[in-house]
Amino acid sequence: MTVIVRALEHDGPTAAADDAGFAAVRRACVPAMLATSASVAFDRAHAHPDSGYRQLIAETDGEVIGTAQVGIAYDSPEPGQGFANVYVHPERLGRGAGTLLLRTAEEYLADAGARDVYSWVLDEPANLAFAARHGYRARRSAHFLRLDLAHGTLPPRREPPAGVELVAGSVFADDARPLFALDAETVADEPSDVAAEFSDYEHWFAETWRHPLVSQELTTVVLVDGSPAAFSLARSDGAGRYASNMTGTARAHRGRGLAKLAKNDSLHRARAAGCTEAFTGNDAGNEPMLAINAWFGYEICGTEVRHVRTLG
Repeated sequence: MTVIVRALEHDGPTAAADDAGFAAVRRACVPAMLATSASVAFDRAHAHPDSGYRQLIAETDGEVIGTAQVGIAYDSPEPGQGFANVYVHPERLGRGAGTLLLRTAEEYLADAGARDVYSWVLDEPANLAFAARHGYRARRSAHFLRLDLAHGTLPPRREPPAGVELVAGSVFADDARPLFALDAETVADEPSDVAAEFSDYEHWFAETWRHPLVSQELTTVVLVDGSPAAFSLARSDGAGRYASNMTGTARAHRGRGLAKLAKNDSLHRARAAGCTEAFTGNDAGNEPMLAINAWFGYEICGTEVRHVRTLG
């Protein structure tokens, strides 16, 4: 069977089927990363113009069997940092789709001025061997974690201390600048191979805050004396699956348990809304958040290893 790799287009007769196939492969490969047809289309339509973002698919006989997300880390202070995250459906391995996707992604990134290409690789022998054969070097690891909301027991909600209030993210539905500032500060302190600096509020508002997977009602914001001090940004795919996209606390308020307070409230909101599974992710070296998630009852359900290759 011949494998063809091509970029997804904004519209056209096959756009809806392509988006559905892309999402299906992502769910099969990484169940903890929520994906729907709508989110795939949204990510493509709202990508920052400086990111050069591309979604590639590998198909055979009209079936999508592999995907790649490719682009430039435009928000990094260090230029020339690209990424290519490749996934092939576990039932369609051995057809050369992964190699063709990666080659196409690297050629595109080289033309876009990338010097280094970063890629998340599933921590499985075959996947790690594939990365090594193509010249990628292993860096750090990150875990996917799962919590059974349907049958598990969440820690009880507790009364916030004086001066602290818990509100839904929808309070900031139309003007989320305080949350943008909080998210930017949190992201800047996250463990990462490629530093990020958030400076474009309008893009963040459109691409992150208005993302179809983001649930503003399930998102919890902790206010201290009326100002956002911590938050837990929630995603949901509408099919019972919930994910914590980011949980963080402003530097001035760390060490007070506010992130735990936010995440617990958000999880209770999710269960009350009918979500049955909760997912989150943690850098393997982020001990504080790993401890918080263990306290909630999350269990590791998968691991990826960040790899890098220098082009040329």
